[in-house]
Amino acid sequence: MSDRTQASVQTAQFDLEALNQQFENAQPREILAWCVENIPTGLVQTSAFNVDDQIITDIFYRDLKPATPVPVMFLDTLYHFPQTLELVAKTKETYNLDLKTYKIPNIDTREAFAAEYGDALWDEDIEKFHHLTKIEPLQRGLDELNTVAWITGRRRDQAVTRANMPVFEQDKQGRLKINPLANWTRQASWEYVNQHGVIYNPLHDQGYASIGDEPITTAVAEGEDERAGRWRGSGKTECGIHI
Repeated sequence: MSDRTQASVQTAQFDLEALNQQFENAQPREILAWCVENIPTGLVQTSAFNVDDQIITDIFYRDLKPATPVPVMFLDTLYHFPQTLELVAKTKETYNLDLKTYKIPNIDTREAFAAEYGDALWDEDIEKFHHLTKIEPLQRGLDELNTVAWITGRRRDQAVTRANMPVFEQDKQGRLKINPLANWTRQASWEYVNQHGVIYNPLHDQGYASIGDEPITTAVAEGEDERAGRWRGSGKTECGIHI
């Protein structure tokens, strides 16, 4: 039996409808505690080190402290802001993070990427750019980590595309996909950060509500959608990881 098939079999034991009814109004800590208790192996957090991702990491590593630390997967697209990479290093040190970094194979710099795919592939073919830098590394990472369930930092109020997102769902490969902050708001996230002293990207204080790749991320104006600064003017709302 392949690792992916085994993960699908393990996931099948969970009743998604019942779980969503049980945890619809639950706090993120309750949901993550359930994950630790019921998914002893194959549990992975995916993180872009945005503020919501940091909350999940804090709950796992400061609060719940499972016997086997939950691996935190980071996709190094090579185009992150310097502040993001500094936060990754600081978070790893602060929590003694079990960090798993994945990227496009055999390319280690922006210069090497540009030599292979052009100076601004995101302008020429955004779908190809995201496939190379995010989608393929994510799937490879989930496979290599024998993932049964993966945790995201998505909230319903982040974008209209996420408005009906369940807490528990299944991805296309049959893995359990868990969104413990689904029913939280941006305000609730920042209240948690301030209460617990969670470290976060300083770009959040400069108007960057959602932080992605440097060439295609801008600050947002007051009243704009939280993810309006991602792919501004392109009509995109998701990179493809969650579709």
